[in-house]
Amino acid sequence: MATKLLTLLLFLAFYLGSPTTVHRKLLVFLLDGFRHDYISDEALESLPGFKEIVSRGVKVDYLTPDFPSLSYPNYYSLMTGRHCEVHQMTGNYMWDPNTNKSFDIGVNKDSLMPLWWNGSEPLWVTMTKARRNVSMYYWPGCEVEILGVRPSYCLEYKNVPTDTDFANAVSNALDSFKSGKTDLAAIYYERIDVEGHHYGPSSTQRKNALRAVDTILQHMLKWIQERGLQDTLDIILFSDHGMTDIFWMDKVIELQDHINLSDLLQMKDRGPVVSLWPVPGKHSEVAHKLKLVEHMTVYEKEAIPTRFHYKKGKFVSPLTLVADEGWFITEKKETLPFWMNSTGKREGWQRGWHGYDNELMDMRGIFLAYGPDFKSNFRAAPIRAVDVYNVLCNLAGISPLPNNGSWSRVACMLNGHPSEAHLVQLSSCALAFLLLLLFVQQI
Repeated sequence: MATKLLTLLLFLAFYLGSPTTVHRKLLVFLLDGFRHDYISDEALESLPGFKEIVSRGVKVDYLTPDFPSLSYPNYYSLMTGRHCEVHQMTGNYMWDPNTNKSFDIGVNKDSLMPLWWNGSEPLWVTMTKARRNVSMYYWPGCEVEILGVRPSYCLEYKNVPTDTDFANAVSNALDSFKSGKTDLAAIYYERIDVEGHHYGPSSTQRKNALRAVDTILQHMLKWIQERGLQDTLDIILFSDHGMTDIFWMDKVIELQDHINLSDLLQMKDRGPVVSLWPVPGKHSEVAHKLKLVEHMTVYEKEAIPTRFHYKKGKFVSPLTLVADEGWFITEKKETLPFWMNSTGKREGWQRGWHGYDNELMDMRGIFLAYGPDFKSNFRAAPIRAVDVYNVLCNLAGISPLPNNGSWSRVACMLNGHPSEAHLVQLSSCALAFLLLLLFVQQI
């Protein structure tokens, strides 16, 4: 009898531990720098692709990013459901005093170190560990070994993906779904953010980038039908943050005018949020002088507002400077991050930026979704970046790890019926329980 019981227990452990074989396919788009009002009701009239997705699916009023409203912190908040101080990706530029290593917007060799990434487990790692196939296109960080895992496929980000790159990625992902090779495909597109920085959020160039995405989405809707994926594929589009106008040659704070730069051991980033590590013995002097400067707030680490969910991050500096909206912090004007404009020289002005207080309206992003698991023509109340993770896990049939997201803010957008993955999981549990009950009755 003991042998029979052991055999049954082993069978149940294997049966319940095995990944489900029936689940929705999931296509995710991260559209960098896509401000919520770029697809206002008025704007949608000239964006037929987005308009069709909105009419067929879910549109939230806006998505509030995590603080700081920068890219890398929110890439991780979206895919872990955790605030920055929990997942530890607290900036586009970070410094670790213990190792003297820097993370510089993911482009330097040290940015690939597990040091920065192992603070939390993103969804693509969880799915890969569950033997589910994940294909990632230009997604920052997909090339990094996180907690010892890389996704099934990663087309590494090296340059700003072109519109052709984006279209090819969409087509390739749909082919992978059709062939059964992919469970989750994640595609990153940056041009909207780039044009917003260079020319401003209201510029013709930014609007042209949006129209290019819209055209590809129109093609995608046709391609989904042609491949017969309309009943098995859910699609989600979201952004990491918004964008606001800056006037950086006028509204600029030059730190050299207020402190001796040699009193800084390290400075990371320029713009709305700047991190400072004063040299030993200079902290109080530097903090006092900077707190007198207008148009920015100086936070000592312990005094950072709790609502930012930021101050407990292990890479957070002793002093954090946060500029008022539209203002830009730098060492001196000569170090402003000019871009290479049509002259081929690094002399182009930036006219848009993000990273400010995440509750500002211009920092807020988008969330759109449609597919068999989503309601049709449904407008949802605002959500937060950390809420997205629970939606992704639900659709993919993956049990979410502990997170800071709110299920109550997102449950309303889903159809009343559980996804096929959850039905399979429930039926598996029911079958296992029935087998155990029958066995006990025979003892």
